[in-house]
Amino acid sequence: MAALLVLTSACSDTQSDRDGGPVEVGYVTLTSSDATLTANLTGRVTATKRAEVRPQVDGVIRKRLFTEGSYVRAGQQLYQIDPRSYSAARDQIAAQIESAQATLETAKARAARYKTLVGSEAVSQQDIDDALAEAKQAEATLHQYRANLRAANLNLEYTRVLAPISGRIGRSSFTPGALVTANQTDPLATIQQLDPIYVDITQSSAQLLRLRRQLADGDVMPASTTVNLVLEDGSDYPLPGTLEFSEVDVDENSGTVTLRARFPNPEGVLLPGMFARVIAPQAVVPDAVLAPQQGISRDAKGNGTALVIGKDNKVVSRAVATAQAMGNKWIVTDGLKAGDRLIVEGTDKVRAGAEVKPVEVKAGK
Repeated sequence: MAALLVLTSACSDTQSDRDGGPVEVGYVTLTSSDATLTANLTGRVTATKRAEVRPQVDGVIRKRLFTEGSYVRAGQQLYQIDPRSYSAARDQIAAQIESAQATLETAKARAARYKTLVGSEAVSQQDIDDALAEAKQAEATLHQYRANLRAANLNLEYTRVLAPISGRIGRSSFTPGALVTANQTDPLATIQQLDPIYVDITQSSAQLLRLRRQLADGDVMPASTTVNLVLEDGSDYPLPGTLEFSEVDVDENSGTVTLRARFPNPEGVLLPGMFARVIAPQAVVPDAVLAPQQGISRDAKGNGTALVIGKDNKVVSRAVATAQAMGNKWIVTDGLKAGDRLIVEGTDKVRAGAEVKPVEVKAGK
C-alpha cells in the first residue's frame, strides 16, 4: 500500500510539471489625464450679515411686532417704544418755531423802518444798528429751533425700531413693558442673513506654502474655486460653493490660514455655528496617471510598490509615489506611466521576474 501511494504521488507531480504554465493575472492599461488635487478642510458656518438690533432712544417698549425665528426685511418695524414724551417734545419745539418766526418778522419790520430814517434826526445810528442786530439774532434763533425740530422728529422716528438688514431674526431679549436705553449693552434681538451663507475654513500654512511652490515651479496648475460641502452627519450638501478669499495673516497658535467660501442656502439647511467639512480643489496635475488602489501595495514604512507586466510577459516590480486618492484610484506622481500594464488581480501569486499569462480586466470590474 505504501509503495502504491509513493508511485501515485510521483505520477501526480509528473503530471503537474507537464501541464503547469504561467500564472494567470489580471491587469489594466494605465492612461493619463488631468487630475484635480483636493483637500478635506474643516470649517464653521457663519452668517453673511449679522446685525444686533438696539434702541436709539430711551423708553418703555409698548409692542413687539415680529415673530421670533421669522424672516424680516430691512426697514420692517420690530418694536414700538412709547412715543408720547417725544411727540410732546416735538410739539413744544414746533410752538417755539412759531414764536421765533413772529419775533423775526417784527425785528425785520423795525429794522426796515429804521433804514428809511437814515440821515434824519428821528433815530440815532445806534438805534438802527440795534434793530439790525435784533433781526439777525431772531433769525439765528429760528434756525436753532428748526434744527431742534429735526432732532425731535428723528427721536420720534427712533421710537419705531426698524430692522437694519433682511434676514432671520432670533429670540427677543426684551418684552413689552421693559425699559430700554440708547446706550444699553444688550441687543433687543439679532438678525442674521443666511442665504447666501459663509463657511470659514482653516488650512495649514505649511500646506499652503507647499502648494504655492508647486504652482510657481509649474508642477501643477491652478484649480477652480468651486468647493463642495459635507455636513455634520456625513451627508453631502447638494449645492456647490465658491471660495471668496484667503486671510493675509497666519494664526500664531494653530499655524493655519482662514479661507472663506460662499454657499447658497435657499432652504436654510446651513445654520451659523454648524461644523462642516469642505472638499476644496487645490491644484490640477496635468497628465496624471491614475492607478487602481488594488494594484498598489505598501510596506511597513508606507512606501508604495506595484507589479507591472514587462517584456515577454514577465513581472517587473516598481517603486511608486502617490499624491492622493481619487475615489478607488491613486494619483501616481512617480514610478508608473501611461501605457504600463498594472497587475490588479493575482498579485499574491507572482513575484518579480516570473512569467505570467496576462488577462485584461475591463473597467468597472
